Amino acid sequence: MDEPFLKTKRLVLGLWKEEDLFLAERLWGDPQVCRYICRNESFTEEETAQRLQTEIRNQKEHGVQYWPLFLHSGEFIGCCGLRPRTEKGFELGFHLLPEYWGREYAYEAAKAVIAYAFAGLGAEKLFAGHHPENQRSKRVLEKLGFICIGSEYYAPTGLQHPAYELRKEDL
Repeated sequence: MDEPFLKTKRLVLGLWKEEDLFLAERLWGDPQVCRYICRNESFTEEETAQRLQTEIRNQKEHGVQYWPLFLHSGEFIGCCGLRPRTEKGFELGFHLLPEYWGREYAYEAAKAVIAYAFAGLGAEKLFAGHHPENQRSKRVLEKLGFICIGSEYYAPTGLQHPAYELRKEDL
């Protein structure tokens, strides 16, 4: 793990690099993670490599990515971050390895990312969504203050996902 991008009480958010493919494969190759983000049991090696390239490109072009997430000890636990969505808004997302679910890491990381989006990037609103069966993600988004605004078709799963919004003025 190199220099941190963001830090919280327990977590460090870094930047994806080409040599992090093994971490990306560990995360997006996990069937429990992928059941909520794609139609397949897991990403193929090619899909994982493409996803990593997308994250690296988003950082270069937009200053955001789903940043790799580590404990202060350096242990990789997943990712949390932003992707471009609208001119003044981003989409928040988090993917954690199953052994780290239920420990409030997603909430802690997302809270730091939200603060960065509004203060550091000048975002006016953030969007988020979750797989309709993922009640843990729903609870995290609601705890963060996101309001459900309907549903949206999410092509990677082929399902309608609940859609949420968080406005800067609502904080």
